[in-house]
Amino acid sequence: MENFSNKDLNKLNSNRALKAILSKEPYNLERALRYVDYEKRLKKLQVELIKLQTWAIQENERIIFLFEGRDAAGKGGAIRRITERINPRHMRIVALQKPDEAEKTQWYFQRYVEQFPKAGEMVFFDRSWYNRAVVEPVNGFCTQTEYNVFMNQVNDFERMILESGIRLVKIYMSITKKEQAKRFNEIKNDPLKQWKMTPVDERAQALWDDYTAYKRTMFSRTNTAISPWKVIRANRKTTARISVINHILKSIPYDKEIQV
Repeated sequence: MENFSNKDLNKLNSNRALKAILSKEPYNLERALRYVDYEKRLKKLQVELIKLQTWAIQENERIIFLFEGRDAAGKGGAIRRITERINPRHMRIVALQKPDEAEKTQWYFQRYVEQFPKAGEMVFFDRSWYNRAVVEPVNGFCTQTEYNVFMNQVNDFERMILESGIRLVKIYMSITKKEQAKRFNEIKNDPLKQWKMTPVDERAQALWDDYTAYKRTMFSRTNTAISPWKVIRANRKTTARISVINHILKSIPYDKEIQV
């Protein structure tokens, strides 16, 4: 314990730190300290998120936050930390199932447009229309023609979104192949998380290089000046969540002095 300052020792004596220490073996005091600091930083940022939402409500803003990334990259966890303190009546999390037979006959973007925000609302897409840029072609869920049509339309689609007055923030959460394998193993061995594992997830490691090729094409063709991607390094979940929230706060010109 001689390597820890008095300030660190006081942190380790808190209920939050004790919970972090005991939650995972082997016990790691440095990890517990990082978690305490993370929780403190997260709380401050969540106050700013409440300010952002209050501003959006008052100004009738419409905002879309779009999350993409490999399976187990931490998209859902990041969205939960962003939304857990804000007003649920003025935000929605959208995680669409695969299209039904009727939706398959529609314009590809149609079912996503139906989920767009109304005035004063923020919508968080946990995966989005970019399924067709990566997941669908890799797994054979769309034809080459359907993929090509999507890639030819998506930039114009997003330009129309922005020109209509909707704010659009695109976030890609990036993890390594080794980290993905580790997380899949944890999911498979946790009875509270096993439901998360899908047939698509089961194939993700074997198809890693295919995902990489389509991901690179997606970035090269859709990382535009008016609708850029923000890539978040997500091997460490807590750091990634802080980075995501910081990017969101920087991307939206909300009133930082607003009273909440």
